[in-house]
Amino acid sequence: MARLIFNMPVLYASLSVLKEFGRERERERERERAEESMDMQVGCRWGVLLPVVAMVTVEFTDVGVTTVSKAAMSRGMSSYVFVVYSNALAAIFLLPCFILQKKPAASLPLSVLCGLFLLGLIGSSSLILAYNGINYSSPTVSSAMGNLIPIFTFVLAVIFRIEKLDLRKSSTRAKLLSTIVSVSGAFIVILYKGSAILTFKGLSPPNFSNQHFVSQQTNWVFGGFLLALSCLLAAIWNIVQAPIVNNFPSKVTIVFFYIFFVTIQTTIYSLIVERNPNSWVLRPDIEMIAIVCSAMFGSVFRTAVHVWCLQQNGPIFVTMFRPLGVAIAAAMVVIFLGESLHLGSVIGSIIIAIGFYAMIWGQIKEQKIAMENEVHILASATQQAPLLPCRVAEDQ
Repeated sequence: MARLIFNMPVLYASLSVLKEFGRERERERERERAEESMDMQVGCRWGVLLPVVAMVTVEFTDVGVTTVSKAAMSRGMSSYVFVVYSNALAAIFLLPCFILQKKPAASLPLSVLCGLFLLGLIGSSSLILAYNGINYSSPTVSSAMGNLIPIFTFVLAVIFRIEKLDLRKSSTRAKLLSTIVSVSGAFIVILYKGSAILTFKGLSPPNFSNQHFVSQQTNWVFGGFLLALSCLLAAIWNIVQAPIVNNFPSKVTIVFFYIFFVTIQTTIYSLIVERNPNSWVLRPDIEMIAIVCSAMFGSVFRTAVHVWCLQQNGPIFVTMFRPLGVAIAAAMVVIFLGESLHLGSVIGSIIIAIGFYAMIWGQIKEQKIAMENEVHILASATQQAPLLPCRVAEDQ
């Protein structure tokens, strides 16, 4: 008894130490849980922000490529030669990925190969029209007219009865209204150049200064018309590519052969049109920079980001950033090329953007209705399923 009383302080101290140790362990666990929660929040934020940053970067690089190509063509570079060299270099960049991929190229069906040849024919025609349109007009007009692609895609889908035109649905009415609004904005961009509302000459390099652009008599209407035709071909490309791409899972093979066919077709056409041998000789200046940038960012980088964002967030997320390119293009051509920003481009671009987002709203509305219908069908099937055993039991 005396020994127990004597050891009481020791036991109390031991229990206190164990209790404190348990509290310390609990605090460590709370800190670990807090860190895990913090990591999950950071991961979720990055998961949301990274596709946005990627798409904004793509818009900047697209407009940058267009601006640099405009500068190169304004200095005398042929638009046909530019399209050939940039696509050939892009095919060279993609060649290692094509060789090292897991799925062999021998498994590519002949029907898919013929479809890719057709896609290349449509895409090469669209590219030639687009860069000739940029040469005659402006990168700002090109970015504004690019918003017509989903509008033209909707019109063609209705014409070929891929999509039904049901005016009782609000989504269909929104799409129809967006078509009218966007086409009206396109006519304003093409037919009404307007007065210059913003001019900046500070960062224009002396090698392709303002005087060169001012002296060039750009046919604004003709350039806008070429860009509209390019967007129409791009819409046809969107409709044709869907069944071809779905029949073959390897995206690297599809992109490589598409660019390969575009290179061959544009080379044949450009050799017929561009007879001057000196036009095929590249100068190590803005021409070389434009070709390298177009191959790296206009083809390889943009395709990779679009495929990744399509897998992460779907097609609507990818298309909703297109109007941002208009503002970027307007800033770049004024700052770096020294061109003036015209009133017609601003008004028309705003109207096209309104129509574009009305089209996006209609698509979101249709997808929401389709998802609700699927949920309703699944719920009805789930409610009816338990009745089947009862009926079987009654029959027995």
